[in-house]
Amino acid sequence: MELTGTVIHPGSGEARGGAAGQPSAEGRLLVLDKPISFWGGVDPLTGQIHDPRHPRHGTRLRGRVLVMERTIGSSSSSAVMLELLRNRVAPAAIVVGRPDAILVLGLLVAEELGYDTIPVLRVGQRGIARLAEADGVNATLREGILRVE
Repeated sequence: MELTGTVIHPGSGEARGGAAGQPSAEGRLLVLDKPISFWGGVDPLTGQIHDPRHPRHGTRLRGRVLVMERTIGSSSSSAVMLELLRNRVAPAAIVVGRPDAILVLGLLVAEELGYDTIPVLRVGQRGIARLAEADGVNATLREGILRVE
């Protein structure tokens, strides 16, 4: 399956494996069927979902392509994203139905501080629905295209 979306943030860093100017990411999909708040819902030291009410409680984000319709807003989610990147426990990429400007702000600040950042792709509600049954499947994100094996 292939999904084309809008690149909200391209990501950075040689570890992403893209051609010059075209960062990419790969990893197993982590499809969340319930939104998450990064502030209070994700441990910035371990990258683990630690909201005990979330169905994916205990799941680690590191190296996964995180798929979710939306986040539960908090103006502090940018700080959590910055810490996830600093601690090298962030997801490999984020695929969303609706973008979260505050979360992306954390990526922009991380970039200014010299940290590698991750790509964020918006695929809309239809795209998220297509990915609903693909949890755990390997995926690659490059140039606005998500390829799911």
